[in-house]
Amino acid sequence: MAVRFLTFIVGLLALAAPASAVDANRDIKGLYLLTDYPALTVQPGTTSTVNLKLRNYALAPERLSLSVSDVPQGWTATLLGGGQPVAAAMPATDDSVSLDLRLEVPKDAQIGTHTLTVNADGATSHASLPVAISLAKDLPAKLTLQSQLPELRGSSRSSFEYTLTIKNDSGKKLLASLAAEAPPNFDTSFTEAYGTQQLTAIPVDAGKTKDVKLKVTPPDTVDAGHYTVTARVAAEDARAETQVTLDISGQPKLTLAGRDGLLSARATAGTEASIPVVVTNTGTAPAENIQLSGSAPSGWKVSFEPKTIDRIAPNEHKEVQALLSPPSKAIAGDYVTSLTATSHGENGHADFRVTVTTSTLWGVAGIGIIGAALLIMVGAVARFGRR
Repeated sequence: MAVRFLTFIVGLLALAAPASAVDANRDIKGLYLLTDYPALTVQPGTTSTVNLKLRNYALAPERLSLSVSDVPQGWTATLLGGGQPVAAAMPATDDSVSLDLRLEVPKDAQIGTHTLTVNADGATSHASLPVAISLAKDLPAKLTLQSQLPELRGSSRSSFEYTLTIKNDSGKKLLASLAAEAPPNFDTSFTEAYGTQQLTAIPVDAGKTKDVKLKVTPPDTVDAGHYTVTARVAAEDARAETQVTLDISGQPKLTLAGRDGLLSARATAGTEASIPVVVTNTGTAPAENIQLSGSAPSGWKVSFEPKTIDRIAPNEHKEVQALLSPPSKAIAGDYVTSLTATSHGENGHADFRVTVTTSTLWGVAGIGIIGAALLIMVGAVARFGRR
């Protein structure tokens, strides 16, 4: 029984809460003209717009004539609705109509404060709103900064370029200085929108915009991830900033070396030599389907066992055997053989110095040939010398 009673009370409270809110709103009744900024400063010779709302609280809809009074001589005040000049409005009950007051101030307008009054008059309702307009020759410096494409994706070897738009909302020309705050070891620079000249500051005319490019180059060793760079502009007391993002994907990086880092080997002419080669991925993404190849002097044969490597994770390595065969007639000495590992456009290579020696069989054959030649010469001397 107690549980049912509590449930009934909770239900009554839930129904009463919205009713209370509605009653609170119904305490406000009437017609109102509203604006966020009823007092503002403009510059002579310019056109400004004041955003308005005509609000109907709990009144029956009626046609309301719109007008602006106390407009200084030479000024033009126009009420706009939906971008068009309007002379009347009709907000529904508990609804509002958006209006704009466009003011065109002549260049020779007297400096000071002028108060205009916006009026809405109906058969039974009236609303008015005074708007104070102060005229000043020089407005405070004001800058805005926006990026057309604030997020770009690429690898650690990419250069990221962002087009930034600087807007000077003040009444005079400003020299805007440029700066960027990036993660450690990231390189940043500003250039002209359609050039390569690097900039540290750029002039922006009053009420105009200028485009510049922010170039960000990450270090080769950066890990994959999202990185933020903050671009800033400043002129006099005005400041503005915006953030751009680099979405860096991983990139494999291959290196080759002999076992224990050695880049030298020995081979015998006419005999296949097996050289251990260590392939290492020092990048930030796995290297896959790695193809191995070699470039050797003319007449040499180069192959690998295995011929390909399926996958090497970042900061890991795999060992293969490079099979080198110098020709049998190779002259003893040092030769250079280049070995390369390739994975989806990523190449790593190393030059190995291979010292070639001749076969001992050729030495024995050479000694035999020399011996035979000596015997023939001795026999010839013995035979023809007696004559």
